[in-house]
Formats: sequence, C-alpha cells, structure tokens
Amino acid sequence: MKNSLTIYLAICLSLFVIKGFSQTDTVRFLPHWLHQAQFSGYYMAKEKGFYMDAGLYVDILFGGPDHTTYMCIENNSADFYSHFLSGAIEAYDKGYENINICQLSQRSALMYVSQKRGGLELPSDFAGKKIAIWNAGFRELPLIFLKKRNIDAEIIPIKSTINLFLKGGIDVMCVMWYNEFHQILNAGINEDELNVIHFSDWGMNFPEDGIYCRKDYFVENQEVCKRFIEATLRGWQYAFENKQETIDVVIGYMNRFNIPANRAHQSWMLDRMQDVMLPVGSTMMTGSLNPSQYEEVGKTMLEYGCIKKIPDYQEFYIETYKPRK
Repeated sequence: MKNSLTIYLAICLSLFVIKGFSQTDTVRFLPHWLHQAQFSGYYMAKEKGFYMDAGLYVDILFGGPDHTTYMCIENNSADFYSHFLSGAIEAYDKGYENINICQLSQRSALMYVSQKRGGLELPSDFAGKKIAIWNAGFRELPLIFLKKRNIDAEIIPIKSTINLFLKGGIDVMCVMWYNEFHQILNAGINEDELNVIHFSDWGMNFPEDGIYCRKDYFVENQEVCKRFIEATLRGWQYAFENKQETIDVVIGYMNRFNIPANRAHQSWMLDRMQDVMLPVGSTMMTGSLNPSQYEEVGKTMLEYGCIKKIPDYQEFYIETYKPRK
C-alpha cells in the first residue's frame, strides 16, 4: 500500500513537472457583455479543463453594460477582458494602457437593418430618420459609418432591446449579425422583409472581439498570459467542433445568472462567431491582429475625431500565440 502511494505521488509530481507548472495561478476574466454564446470558448476552456491543463484557475466574471471593461481597468477588478478593437483603441488613446494579446474576430459583424416597407435601401436613405445605436460603449463605428456619408439622422440611444424596432418606434437599428439580427428574425420578421447593410460590404470590415490586459500586468505575468491565450483558443476550437455540448454549457451559464436563454438563438450565435473568427478558407484560429486592418481602424477613428493619435501597433498588440503547423 505504501509503495503504491509512493508511485502514485511520483507520477503526479512528474506530470506536474512535465507541464512546467509549480502552482495553479488564479486569474479573472471579464466578458464585455452578458453571458451568451459569444463567449463560448472561455466557458469550454474552463469546462473541459483546458485552463487547469495550463496551470490556471479562471474565474469568469459577470460582464455587461453595468460591468464594463473601462471599470475593470480602473479598479483592477479583472486580469483579462474582452473588448471591441475600436473601443480598445479609444481607451488606449484616453490613457488606459490596455494591450491586445489575442485578436479573436477577423471580420465585422456590425449591420444596419430596416424594414423594407420603409423603403430605406441604401445608407443615403437614412437621412432624417430615427436610428437606434447602443449607448453602452460600442458606438464608435456605427456613428462613423453615418459621418463618413454625411448622414444627418436622429440617434436614439438603446441598451440591448429590439422592442423599438419591432413596434416601429425607430426606422433603422444597428445590430450584430450574431445577436440582435437573429432576435429580429425570431420575433417573426422574415429576412426577405428586411433591408440589410453589412458594414463589411461598405468599406468598414473592421475586426471586433479581442482579448486584452493591462500593460503592467503583461510585463509581470507574460507566461500566465501566454497560457491563458493558448487554453482559450483551445476552448474556442473545441466549441466549434462540439456545438451541441457547447450550447448546453452556455445555457447553463445563462440560467445561473438568470439571463433568458433560447437554444436556437445561442446556436445561431455560435455559428456566426465561427464565421467571424475563422480566417476565410481556414479551420484554425490564428489569434492574430492584422497590422493593415489595425491601421485602417486607427486611421478611420483618427479622421473622425474618436482619438487624437493612433497607438503604435508594436505597443498596442503583443503576439502571445503562434498557431501550430
């Protein structure tokens, strides 16, 4: 019995040494919105033990409009957080030294939608109309889209509801392809009853979701950052390859926090996240921030007064993951 226990302990110790982790590091991650399939990779990395394999215990916090990434930078309430690229660039320009350590989204999911009966087929038709745009930190690009075309419209601030659109209280609504657009379809409006304008088709194919941390945190915890990113990407890959299991886990998170959960909607969201995250023609994620795309986003924000200076690419983005060949 004593020999068996000794052998067991020796095996455990050797496995721990092989992995190179002398302890389990506890880190906090804040998603930039409420729990939903938009963040599936993080849930699956935790659920399947990928974070523990990387020597990490990850506390996934409750995000959303009342727990923003700006707040977590200011009060140091999270170690890692997700954010739109445009919002992170704006935050950096304002003195929040957050750095991008993994760019998940590779294309835009932003859209403007209107009902066909309103006759608003082109952006130029938006002039003088009521347009709903979020009032929760994701306004930069929707507003720039209008400014680029000199569209003078009445901006209606909203949080996340589509009710105004359904009741005809607004003419146009800014939506995410993976979220509010499908909510509108679920509410009984057919896709052929909508005019849809994808930002990506109108010269604003800007990537969105990325993973960030404070610069000082990265300097002091580079290995932790690399392990977190590698395990997270492993979680996303698993989520895309095991979608039904993933949706079960997502809905479990939503139920735990009393967030209304619809399986069909969460399945749509996961499918669309795969569309925007995987490079065209690839089945593997890269986690890379393309420098030309970054410069394009930065120049657009600078031109329209969102920032005073484009952060240096080498300072703003740190490559922490290189895909295995």
